[in-house]
Amino acid sequence: MNMTNDTMREGLKAKSEAFKNWLVRYSKIVLPVILVVCVALTIVIAIQANERKVEQEETAVAPEESTGEEEAMLDVPEVPLEKDAVPGIKELFDVYYKAMVEGDTDTMEKLVYYMDATEILRAAETSKYIDSYPPLEIYTKVGPKEGTYIAYVYAELKFHDYDKPIPGMRTYYVCTNEDGELYINEDGEESDNELHYMREIQLQGDVIDLNNKAAEAYNKMVVEDPQLADFLLELREEIEKNVGEALARAEQSEEPEAVTEEETPEEPAEETPTEVVTKVKAIDVVNIRTSDSETADKLGKAAVGDEFELLEEKGNGWSKIKYEGGEAFIKSDYLEPSESMAASDVEQNEDEEEGDSQEQADNSDDSAATNGTVTVKETVRIRSGASENSEKIATAYMGETFDVIMKQADGWTKIKYNGQTAYVKSDYVE
Repeated sequence: MNMTNDTMREGLKAKSEAFKNWLVRYSKIVLPVILVVCVALTIVIAIQANERKVEQEETAVAPEESTGEEEAMLDVPEVPLEKDAVPGIKELFDVYYKAMVEGDTDTMEKLVYYMDATEILRAAETSKYIDSYPPLEIYTKVGPKEGTYIAYVYAELKFHDYDKPIPGMRTYYVCTNEDGELYINEDGEESDNELHYMREIQLQGDVIDLNNKAAEAYNKMVVEDPQLADFLLELREEIEKNVGEALARAEQSEEPEAVTEEETPEEPAEETPTEVVTKVKAIDVVNIRTSDSETADKLGKAAVGDEFELLEEKGNGWSKIKYEGGEAFIKSDYLEPSESMAASDVEQNEDEEEGDSQEQADNSDDSAATNGTVTVKETVRIRSGASENSEKIATAYMGETFDVIMKQADGWTKIKYNGQTAYVKSDYVE
């Protein structure tokens, strides 16, 4: 009898592991391109979001006081999916998808918290390629907080230059404001407890079945038309290129007009400082960001006393620092000098480091600076540094391509992602 029970347990364990592997492969890989392109401007549930936790304005964050007790995990109820069961939710998504097709970003911003400048541009650009969408199928489960819901929206979008509507399933985190109105939440500030709740909901049988509906419909289309994946990939690349160009034009329009030599007032020559600040330390808890902007992606937080190598103190109130093998930015108001060096010594050290770096590059057989692109073979995290402990910037899906900066000897590949340097594990790209 014991042998039989042990055998049964081993069999169930093997089936469970096989099921988990199947779930990961089909819920995150089968629909990567369609989810990115068809509804690239829609809002992903907190656990699938790019975790772009933006804030309206930069403020110092006080460290939380520990109570010495861990928060108990929320109970996750086993309740069935309901269709169009929440009052007002069908109207919310009807208005949202109509605005998406029409490129009405003003309406989208009213329904979503939070859309940054890049998302707004991407929404406007994507709308140029969408013809229409049929009636939506909206399913919900109760969310982790009162007045919140996890919504699953099945839609078939019709694109220009493709004769059939393309199916896609997206998950949204819907909340209720103080006036009792529903909105789509993408602030990315959910607690570990809330994220645990959402992950458990995603693994419930009826949710898996619903996601499979979109997966099967998409797979059937790919079998019937192998060119569909190429069409969507080319469409995504075209949209991203146009968004990048629009961002570049916006930045140029904000630059001050050039002043002619005759109009430039003469300024006294600045004296070369004898001392240069080489290291700084945080005087308060403050966010570390990918660029010198309060809406830039957050890489982490600096605690009081954390020390960083200073690369540049910019005139716009930000300081560029070395962070986890790369570069990052902190508001200068929250830093103070911790180490200085004579200017002549700084220049000498820079020359020596440049020579050492060149020699290392010339002699290295394992790392190779490359040009061109890499293609994702399997779903992989994009991180801010070459470490599994580095901040996750986004998730890359099978078929996505990125410009390569360098394939490193440590098993990581340095890439360009949304105008910044990032890293992916080399085993997952080719």
